[in-house]
Amino acid sequence: MIRRIVTTGAAATPDAEGRLVAPAAARNLDPILSVLLPRMPRAGDVLELASGTGQHIAALAAHRPDLRFHPTDPDPSRRASIDAYCRGLGNVSDAGDIDAAQPGWAVEAASDMVLIVNLLHLISDAELAVVLDEARRTLAPGGLLAIYGPFLRDGQPAGDGDRAFDADLRRQDPAIGLKDLGMVETVLTVLGLKVERVEMPVGNLMILGRAGAVPGL
Repeated sequence: MIRRIVTTGAAATPDAEGRLVAPAAARNLDPILSVLLPRMPRAGDVLELASGTGQHIAALAAHRPDLRFHPTDPDPSRRASIDAYCRGLGNVSDAGDIDAAQPGWAVEAASDMVLIVNLLHLISDAELAVVLDEARRTLAPGGLLAIYGPFLRDGQPAGDGDRAFDADLRRQDPAIGLKDLGMVETVLTVLGLKVERVEMPVGNLMILGRAGAVPGL
């Protein structure tokens, strides 16, 4: 189950059109676009897990009208916000009801890209294994798994801000918190993905896992 944890300054508020506005999503949008746009598939389907407010997928879809985008979120209020952001974008499907932390949602080799933004710290280690395994199953040959967020490095936060954030998460739910970078990269490698790491602003990371062009390679 994806937790909706309230941390300082992170609450999403609706605008006049029902679109939720998350300050963090607004701040990290341009850096995320700069990394993803050159790496996105030339054609096909992009699945976003836990799309949240919809700010990211709406921007990506506007930049890449040649791709088909499939936002998802288990929260109906978030799905309403996603659909509001994507209204008028003909390459975006209605937001789907998927809880990425629950097994069984993957459609085999259906997605040319899977995007996960600021989700892993909101789920447990066991749920993390489910998310990564299901995401790998839904990747088509040559597909890209892109994961953005804060991570521990050798078990330690990247700075004081991440340290306080991690402590706040664990105080609200001891099962969640920042995941260790090495562990995530190891799991992706075991799943057969070629891993690339990109440093992002304020200590965040984009972890990219590329599937082989031939299944199993």
